[in-house]
Parts: sequence; structure tokens; C-alpha cells
Amino acid sequence: MTTSAKTKNQPTHALFHVTGGKDDKAHWTRIGAAWPHKDGKGFSLSLDLLPCDGRITLRVIDNGNDNNAQ
Repeated sequence: MTTSAKTKNQPTHALFHVTGGKDDKAHWTRIGAAWPHKDGKGFSLSLDLLPCDGRITLRVIDNGNDNNAQ
């Protein structure tokens, strides 16, 4: 497998479940990954967890570091 083929299979975005905020510090938990569609009009998501509360935030993975929660 070539390097370019490996790169295409890696996710470009990470999904995080975010709870708390405002008065207390927000807690970020990585819950999945996302890959852009070839046409650039959407994403495919892979979730390890589907939260019932809080919010889901999608962040770009930069420099191979997928732990880029705020």
C-alpha cells in the first residue's frame, strides 16, 4: 500500500462529546472520527459512543494529533 493510499484511509476530523462549560471547565471526550466525502459535500462518521446529553463537536485533526480538544 502506498503512502497516499494510507493517508486517504485516515480520518481528517475527530468527534468529541463536550459536557459542562460556563461556570465549570468543559470536559472533552473523544468519541469518534470523520472522513470527508469525495465530492466534498459531507462526511462519513464512525462513532465509538453516542451521548445522550451535552454536545458533539467536530474538530480538524492537525499534525497527526487527534487529541486536539480545547
